[in-house]
Amino acid sequence: MNEHEIPEPNGRPVDVYLDLLRIRMDTEDYRLLLSVVEPVLQAIDEHQMPTIDFSLDGASAEELPQEIRDEAALVIATAVTGRLDNEVVEISTEETGPVRVVTDAVTAADPERLGEIADYLKERHRQNEELRGIAEASGMSTDF
Repeated sequence: MNEHEIPEPNGRPVDVYLDLLRIRMDTEDYRLLLSVVEPVLQAIDEHQMPTIDFSLDGASAEELPQEIRDEAALVIATAVTGRLDNEVVEISTEETGPVRVVTDAVTAADPERLGEIADYLKERHRQNEELRGIAEASGMSTDF
């Protein structure tokens, strides 16, 4: 490995991860990934997370290939946690169907912990449905 290929010791983990993706991914896919994550990374750098609206689900995200959505989630997780061992796991529950979750490698390999996450997803779904019912009965928007 050449000296310029070794990450700076004080470099941000997200920058290291992006460099690895740049090498590994097709150029067009990498550009698409950057177009998704750059606004989020900038907001994180500027400590403006509460003011941004970002989701890798929904209508606009459906245009993105699943691989790009997964990598975007991993890039953002790396920026937030500073960890390079994040993984995307898919958890299915009867209530929610398949849900993709970013977690650390230890949790991803622990069936008991994944079961706890599935229980949380079920409870969250139940609460959302309850709130949706209240909003509907009140004549409010149920789009949340």
